[in-house]
Amino acid sequence: MQSDSLLHVANFSTLFICMVLKFPQIFALMRAKSSTGVSLNSLLLELIGFIVFVTYQMYYDYPPPTYLEYPILIAQDVILLLLILYYNGSLQQSVIYTLVLVGGWRLLTVEKWIIDLAMSLCTFISAASKFAQLQCLWKSKDAGQVSALTWAMATYTCIARIYTTAVTTRDMQVLVRFIAMTLLNLWVVLTVLYYQKHSGNSKKED
Repeated sequence: MQSDSLLHVANFSTLFICMVLKFPQIFALMRAKSSTGVSLNSLLLELIGFIVFVTYQMYYDYPPPTYLEYPILIAQDVILLLLILYYNGSLQQSVIYTLVLVGGWRLLTVEKWIIDLAMSLCTFISAASKFAQLQCLWKSKDAGQVSALTWAMATYTCIARIYTTAVTTRDMQVLVRFIAMTLLNLWVVLTVLYYQKHSGNSKKED
């Protein structure tokens, strides 16, 4: 009974957080009218990872509460993508990105081996998205408009999903993915906080 209650808490807290997960990042971009520090490549890879993951879960009829947040995250990532393209002056490219993402999503379920292969690569794709953001931070040495709160909430949702996966589907591919994402999300949080602190100290010295 206690484990059932904990499972419900993990599922619903994850869903609730994911409903607003990208809002701090979206508002940060809109306030600054700049996408400085936010990696476009990271966002695109994250979108691909989300699409593959939710398609895999649906294909194998996994319980909806274990993946219900992903359509919400995809919608928020699309808004972020449009904002980044807008502030970069390349909004016209959104049509190309839309066609590629929708076409790739449709291709995933054509054959069983395609979705299985895509899921086996999903962890690497999602990990690559985190490394792309880290690389962007390391290169600029400036957190820019990157929201530490968004990445911290993402860390929590991955931790919650480690638990829900362990007590429901016990899918090792999914479990390994969430463990890797937890560590990488935390790495991004610490890196953003480091550069924000460094930037704050520099301004004080000036």
